[in-house]
Amino acid sequence: MLRIVTDGAVDIPSDWYQQYDIQRIPINIHFGEEKTYIQDVEIDLDGFYKLVDSKSLPHPKTSQPSPHQFVEFYKKVAQPGDTVLSIHITSKLSGTYASSVAAAEELKGTYNVVPVDTLAGSMGVAFMCRAARQMERAGKSVDEIVKYIEEVRGKVHIILTLETLEYARRSGRVGTLSAALASVLNVKPIAMLKDGLVDMVDRVRTRKSAVERVLALGKELVGDSPVVVGVMHARDLPSGQMMLEEAKKNFNVKESFLTDLSISLAINFGPGTVGLVLYPAE
Repeated sequence: MLRIVTDGAVDIPSDWYQQYDIQRIPINIHFGEEKTYIQDVEIDLDGFYKLVDSKSLPHPKTSQPSPHQFVEFYKKVAQPGDTVLSIHITSKLSGTYASSVAAAEELKGTYNVVPVDTLAGSMGVAFMCRAARQMERAGKSVDEIVKYIEEVRGKVHIILTLETLEYARRSGRVGTLSAALASVLNVKPIAMLKDGLVDMVDRVRTRKSAVERVLALGKELVGDSPVVVGVMHARDLPSGQMMLEEAKKNFNVKESFLTDLSISLAINFGPGTVGLVLYPAE
């Protein structure tokens, strides 16, 4: 039996968990030393935003599941002898993949855990998880699936526009965030995930201009190639819908999906973030 596991920094349309039998190990969310919550178990998106809005606790931070948490999760979702394809957010921004590798070593001989570093995040990883299940159902081997992910990961493009720089500055997860850029008020920064790292690539004045710039950057990358489009938003459904509608006009779209940005990414990029994922269509 092939089990597919991903992590809490991945944005998955809610019906895919059952449709494609994908399991998501939650991340840990820390509000200072006082409170730690397990994502989706002890706190959901609404609860998270309520806590952030209340300002009753320090600014939240995330930490990856520990190797022990991975071991327990694998035991919960798989049976001895199963193969677990563990597909995770870029190892250059998170220790999640490393925890998975450590857990795989600990369980060797009982479970066949195959960790995969996607060098991606958000819906980019969700699309890989879906493809993995579709390939497995079509009779492909685990080796063939891993090879596909390693080939496709360099062709996945993720571009985000942030409402504010504050969360990115606090998180420390965004590169090239210079003091000069961070001090500019009332700009909409644009970030891109490239080679497993997030870099600020531009800034504009308005949300409308930001959406246009994200789409233009995407067009430069994929042209008229057929793509699967994912749009995710952090508590800004209207902007997410606008991004999706404009993407359908600008790209050769085979499928499109709109979903919420996970708590993990909302902490690092902030409410109001809207992102575009361009994934090569078969």
